[in-house]
Amino acid sequence: MEQLEGRVAVVTGAASGIGLATAHRMAEAGMRLVLADIEAGSLDAAREAVAARGVPVVAVPTDVRDEAAVQHLADTAFGTFGAVHVLFNNAGVAATAATLRARAWEGSLADWDWTMSVNFTGVLHGVRAFVPRMLDGGDEGHVVNTASMAGLLTGANPYNVSKHAVVCLTEGLYKDFREMGAELSASVLCPGLINTRILEAERNRDTGAMTDVGSLRPDLQRFAAQFESALRGGYPPEVVADDVLDGIRTDRFYLFPAQSFIVEQVHDRMQAIIEGRNPTPR
Repeated sequence: MEQLEGRVAVVTGAASGIGLATAHRMAEAGMRLVLADIEAGSLDAAREAVAARGVPVVAVPTDVRDEAAVQHLADTAFGTFGAVHVLFNNAGVAATAATLRARAWEGSLADWDWTMSVNFTGVLHGVRAFVPRMLDGGDEGHVVNTASMAGLLTGANPYNVSKHAVVCLTEGLYKDFREMGAELSASVLCPGLINTRILEAERNRDTGAMTDVGSLRPDLQRFAAQFESALRGGYPPEVVADDVLDGIRTDRFYLFPAQSFIVEQVHDRMQAIIEGRNPTPR
C-alpha cells in the first residue's frame, strides 16, 4: 500500500507512546486520522497536536475491552470519512514489571484477566468491527496489530501469553486475506525495549486487584528495577512509528524494531523448535 496521502487510518492507544508517534508520522504522510484511547484528556491533547500538522483528525475515547465501544469507534470512522484504509490495533498494557517474570501461579489472577482483555481481546474487537467493512469497501488496505518480541519468546506470564495470541491471530488474518484474494494485508508489530509509559498502564485500570510487588520473590523485585531501567534506555517510539509506516508501504508482515540481543534469542528459540530440542531456561 504505497500511497498513503488522503487515506484514512484508525489508531488505538493513540494518546501516548507508539500510537501517538505513529499518528504523527501518518499525519506527515497526509493521512486522515481517527484516534482512540481510554484516556480522554490525553487523547484530546493528542488530537490537537496531530491536527496541527494540517490533516483532519477525529478523537474517540474508547475502551478496547468493550466490544460496543469499538463498534462505536468503527461507526464514527466510517461515518466521518466514508472508509478506513489502515487499522492500527495498538492499545496495550502491562501490569507491574515484576509480573513479566512471575510464574503462572504467582501474582493476581486479575492481572491475567486485565492484560488479556486489553492486549488480545481489544485487538480481536478491532478486527471484528473494522475488517468486514474494509473488505466490503473493496479498497486497498492494511491492518497492523501490536504484539511484542514477548510474543515470539516465552514466559508463563500474562504479557507474553497475550502477545503470543496477537501474533497467532495476525498471522492467521494475513493468510485469510491471501486465500480470499482480498485487497487487504496485515502486519504484526513486535518491538523490543521501547521507551514508553506501558508500565504505568495501571493508571487506567478499573478492575481487579493489582499484584503487590512487595509480596513477590526478591529476585522478581530486582528484575523489576532492572527492566524499568532498561525500558527507559530503549528506542524512542518514533523509531517504531517509522517501521510501521514502512511495513504498510512495503507489505512486510513481521515488523521487528528490536535490539539485536532479542532477535538472537528469537533465533535460538526457533532453531531449538526445528531441531526438536527442549526449551532453554532464560
